[in-house]
Amino acid sequence: MTFGFAPSTATSIDSPNHSASSLARMLQPTEWAAAGIPLLRSPREIVSGLHARHHPTPATAVVAVLDQEERLTASASFARRAVPADGWDFRNALLAHLRRVIPHDLRRRTPVRTAVLLYCRDGDERWTEEDGAWMWGLRDACTLHGLRCGAYITLTSGGWQVLGEGRGGRRPHSASPPSDLADPAPEGLLAVPRGAGGAPEALRRSAAR
Repeated sequence: MTFGFAPSTATSIDSPNHSASSLARMLQPTEWAAAGIPLLRSPREIVSGLHARHHPTPATAVVAVLDQEERLTASASFARRAVPADGWDFRNALLAHLRRVIPHDLRRRTPVRTAVLLYCRDGDERWTEEDGAWMWGLRDACTLHGLRCGAYITLTSGGWQVLGEGRGGRRPHSASPPSDLADPAPEGLLAVPRGAGGAPEALRRSAAR
């Protein structure tokens, strides 16, 4: 299983505004797959819960903090600014929202809480430079807030997927209507491998608890 690639909708390598430094502030799919990101036990429930709480539309990011039992501790959503994709800018935005919703854990020797990022965007499920910048930003924001870096999830018109794991589903998707938190999960929407999800070794990793 391999990653798919697609041109970034946010910027182009040939753009004069796309500097070498911004290219350095993004993670390639292989780097992310090798980073030891803990697996989510129930990605579908997390995606459905965040979608019900925040109703993301394209260009909306939802950052969430999970406890050791994978219960939602805090979350925040915000619209992505119309600027070239740069991990530095994304890191600053994520960190600002994390600081608003939850105290840092910098005094702990080992992180006990995990931050995950759900990003709703146009396009298909293939990795883009914009995804790479969000990955870099999430990893750095977690380090600066004393959190463990968790999953990066995209929400597109085709459904959702956890990049680097190969798990995803058709619903919710970027055009799904808002749902109620009390609604039961739809039947038959198990977390199944998707073609652009990532390296198979990621599926064999055990989630650190």
